[in-house]
Amino acid sequence: MSAERLARALPGSTLVTDADVLAGLGHDEAEWAPAGVPAAALRAASAGEVSRAVAACAELGIPVVPRGAGTGLSGGANAVDGCLVLDLSRMNAIVDVDGENMVAVVQPGVVNDELKAAVAAEGLWYPPDPASSPWSTIGGNVATNAGGLCCLKYGVTRDYVLGMEAVVGGPGGAYGTRLRFGRRTTKGVAGYDLTGLFVGSEGTLGVVTEVTLRLRPARRDAPRTVVGAFGDLVSAGRAVAEVTARGLVPAALELLDRFCLEAVEKWKHLGIEPSAEAMLLASVDAPGASGDEEAAAVAAAFRDGGAVWAEQSTDPVEAEALFQARKLAYPALERLGPLLTEDVCVPRSRVPEMLERTEEIGRRHGVRIATIAHAGDGNLHPLLITPPGDDAAREAAQDAFEELLTAALDLGGTVTGEHGVGLLKRRGMQRELPVGVRAMQKAVKDALDPLGLFNPGKVIGDDPDL
Repeated sequence: MSAERLARALPGSTLVTDADVLAGLGHDEAEWAPAGVPAAALRAASAGEVSRAVAACAELGIPVVPRGAGTGLSGGANAVDGCLVLDLSRMNAIVDVDGENMVAVVQPGVVNDELKAAVAAEGLWYPPDPASSPWSTIGGNVATNAGGLCCLKYGVTRDYVLGMEAVVGGPGGAYGTRLRFGRRTTKGVAGYDLTGLFVGSEGTLGVVTEVTLRLRPARRDAPRTVVGAFGDLVSAGRAVAEVTARGLVPAALELLDRFCLEAVEKWKHLGIEPSAEAMLLASVDAPGASGDEEAAAVAAAFRDGGAVWAEQSTDPVEAEALFQARKLAYPALERLGPLLTEDVCVPRSRVPEMLERTEEIGRRHGVRIATIAHAGDGNLHPLLITPPGDDAAREAAQDAFEELLTAALDLGGTVTGEHGVGLLKRRGMQRELPVGVRAMQKAVKDALDPLGLFNPGKVIGDDPDL
């Protein structure tokens, strides 16, 4: 058996073989993505242990599936039959916080919010903030190039990754070789950008064991929150387009529909009483009088875009509750039944059309679709909810899911803005990218992982045209 062969090849490591534990480690939060049965799992404690495990798996022909906290939403960390699940969550050391150069060096198992707290103590800030930031790890964020609420103004994970260490195979050395690439400097163009290549590669090119991150000075002023209420979802989309057309760039611009707000309130009792069909939340962090002016301008854009009302919040507790509701929307809805999650992204001017098409697709297929969105950058998260055990509803939701991908592409968008391709978006990616581009991607994968060892089947998968 593969587990027995691995145990003999890794005498200093403790393998997990309990079937119930493996079932939990063998998938992420993408409930509808298929998952195989791993041979074993290893909760690695060091880069050296990762290196030895990868070398042993290469020798034995056993696939390696890396995972962090398992908060992914595309099946990117799902096991394949007979694989070794390489759990990196115990590699959670913050190796260095260099305040002078505004750089942090961390292991992949560091939780996003824990890094934020550590650097805040030094007067610094790490901006990428996915909704899963209280639980998701930096390694997982790097794997999917995670975004979050602040990415509209401050960018996504790739904008903050300066360098990394990874365990690789192929031309960089034998499988299990540890390589460092990238830098700690602000600038650097020595050779191809291998760091950028690994960010968003979903564990298909190697296993990241350390990450060097760019930091920013902490924000001095408390952000202002602007709230707009809308009679329908499409009007909220028009207000987003209006904000963009006026050249306004708030730190965050988020959308929630009434169903999401009600689900959060029933679960967490935050004191939010939804009074409209959709709500926009903007965070403005410009300092002093300029921040006041920007907040007023955003509120005016909301009103001109069709808001029933739009005002700057004067209650910091209320403002915090609203943004907390945005982050809790996914787990709140997940409690209601099987959930199929989109993360399509369209040009910001096309947000109203995408919202309109989302509603039409839901009506036509008889599928309840709740909507949250990083609306300011066009990244929409339609959440398709089905009753437990209803196979017909599940099939209808899957059909609607694929139509939403097509709608995003028709509007000049992409099938995934931040969750990654994983398993759920492979067909969508094949529709989005020309065959020549997909062939180039496969050539990179084959060159860096000639054995097909790292996270097989993800992203590229079985492409019928290659």
